[in-house]
Amino acid sequence: MDRETRTFAERHYRDLGGRVPGCGGSAPSSVTFIQSPDAFSYADFVKGFLLPNLPCVFSSAFTESWGSRRRWVTSAGKPDFDYLLQKYGDVVVPVANCGVREYNSNPKEHMPFRDYISYWKEYIQGGCSSPRGCLYLKDWHLCRDSLVDDLEDIFTLPVYFSSDWLNEFWDVLNVDDYRFVYAGPRGTCWSVNICGRKKWLFFPPGQEEALRDCHGNLPYDVTAPELLDTRLYPRMQHSSLPLEVIQEAGEMIFVPSGWHHQVYNLDDTISINHNWVNGCNLAHMWRFLQQELQAVQQEVREWKDSMPDWHHHCQVIMKACTGINFEEFYHFLKVIAEKRLLVLRQGLKGDTGVSTGLGLGLQQAAFDVGRLADVLASVVAHPDFQRVDTSAFSPQPEELLQQLEDSVAAAEAL
Repeated sequence: MDRETRTFAERHYRDLGGRVPGCGGSAPSSVTFIQSPDAFSYADFVKGFLLPNLPCVFSSAFTESWGSRRRWVTSAGKPDFDYLLQKYGDVVVPVANCGVREYNSNPKEHMPFRDYISYWKEYIQGGCSSPRGCLYLKDWHLCRDSLVDDLEDIFTLPVYFSSDWLNEFWDVLNVDDYRFVYAGPRGTCWSVNICGRKKWLFFPPGQEEALRDCHGNLPYDVTAPELLDTRLYPRMQHSSLPLEVIQEAGEMIFVPSGWHHQVYNLDDTISINHNWVNGCNLAHMWRFLQQELQAVQQEVREWKDSMPDWHHHCQVIMKACTGINFEEFYHFLKVIAEKRLLVLRQGLKGDTGVSTGLGLGLQQAAFDVGRLADVLASVVAHPDFQRVDTSAFSPQPEELLQQLEDSVAAAEAL
């Protein structure tokens, strides 16, 4: 990030006045296609898509050097089962059954990768049918499982997504990540197609409210005929048609925060997917966590007066359902904040050899500190966070917030 882009981004958030951005005004009528890497900079992405929270598609030129596109795919553009079996055959992978619905999701099982490839071949030979249903390899943490010595053997992280706090946080803890491989046959439901084609249906933020049924639940399938039943879906008549995108092999899709989407595999497909958070969508994450806690509190409200430590139990339930609660969110902010504060302190001393480790420099660190300060201020003021036992936190939330605010003021000189 350069100084001009940082200034543009900071002005953007000042103009929002603390509001969480939606989709940058009225929803677009189509999704922008980015053709050439040489004509599209990080600043272009920040200003045109990341800040206004709009999706886009990057052409296959952005991923043509990836090892996975060379090694995982045959000359005919199909999955190279022989190579994949040789490389990963003994690995145990998570597989979802797309033909079975449980609580608005698909049940998962684990199996050796070679068994999944055997199933996939049988599915193709059976005319895209199998008595086992349609199985989809989903959420395979290939990088976390230390199956590659070098990520560049599989993919090179595009600069547009290199400010990635979520994986930066988990890499520090060395226990998890949000880099996934998805693979599956035709008909299954940041994403890059290594091979195959996908159809995406996008709904801008807020549009999902028109898709809810009479009980407030979102549909399992937005194309299901029962959505036409106004008794079940009374607000469906107010829904707009989704944005439709066909993602070809090698193409990369940016899915912004809050955009509900449904995806179909049109061919035998392998994709790499990368969930991430940074300063531009941190407020979205914080709003989501507040909504999740409210949903938990609503579900167990009848025990509020009779259950000791009811608020604590709500945080425990939230953690079980969402994977994170207010306490862990603070630790997430702390890990990123301490790294950015170190970079800024060294930079303000004139040590130009220090970087964020992200390849984006001091201006990115200064921007990040500003976003951290804004969100942490909201966290510290939240009544439910004030009920969290922070006595063992180091630094204390108020102390960390003061450090961030002091650094924001000092960074004006950069």
